[in-house]
Amino acid sequence: MISLHAFGCVHPLVHGLTRDLRVQWALEELELPYEVHGLDHTSGETSRDEFRRISPFKQLPVIEDDGFVLAESGAILLYLAEKAGRPADPKTRATVTRWCFAALTTIEPVVAMIVLTDFEKKTDDVTKERRANLVKSTDRGLGGLETWLGEHAYAAGAEFTVADILMTTVLRQARRAGLLAKYPRCEAYRQKCEARPAWARTVAAYEARLGAEPGAVARAAEPT
Repeated sequence: MISLHAFGCVHPLVHGLTRDLRVQWALEELELPYEVHGLDHTSGETSRDEFRRISPFKQLPVIEDDGFVLAESGAILLYLAEKAGRPADPKTRATVTRWCFAALTTIEPVVAMIVLTDFEKKTDDVTKERRANLVKSTDRGLGGLETWLGEHAYAAGAEFTVADILMTTVLRQARRAGLLAKYPRCEAYRQKCEARPAWARTVAAYEARLGAEPGAVARAAEPT
């Protein structure tokens, strides 16, 4: 049984944007048995020595699988896919890994900075200019993905993989920041991935775990 250490509570502002959502979605998609242990980071549970030993940066999510401990959402998803034997072909696995890295290193960093800037709700000229420059920087990643999706059903090819879980959760942030209006293929792809039954199960379990109102996860990706 895989144990997922995840958020037991977070500010409503980020319901649906936390990275433990990625791992739970992967566990549902891959049909791996698991249990969730919710931690209250606001009370210091993630700062305790016992948690720091399994997560050096005191971050969630973390999984434990028969004594094996792994942190970092991208690494966790790749491990779970390998454990489930999906995909089996080594070249396809390498392609999945490539697109996991693309989601986490090429697209997410700038998008996340924009989202964090929006959370601050600053309206001064310096902030506005910095945000505008960041938006311009997203075109390399989102524009490249837009072109790619014109020829491929999913990130790594014809089949849904854990790379799509990572990419979709990044695109949810991009949509919240109002960045997907000019990338219709990216938005259609996000909707297609979120139409999967495993996503619906994940959302229901996530909202119940956090005590969030039904629909909180969907609202998290709405443009602000």
